[in-house]
Amino acid sequence: MSTQTIAGIVLLVLGVTLLIVGINASHSVTDQTHNFFVGRYTDATATYIFGGLALGIAGLLMTIFSAGRTKP
Repeated sequence: MSTQTIAGIVLLVLGVTLLIVGINASHSVTDQTHNFFVGRYTDATATYIFGGLALGIAGLLMTIFSAGRTKP
């Protein structure tokens, strides 16, 4: 397993973890109240969700594209 594949898997796991934390945070009373009055979630929740998506996609792409390569 190459270093790029391992890094991709680590990024994928971190991305999924951040996404889960962000989704759980969006269901909190504070976030629901903020969403009701302001019309959007708090900045921290949005950062967790979008950061988790970005890291997850980057990790998935790194894992997929490095798996096709083989060392000579």
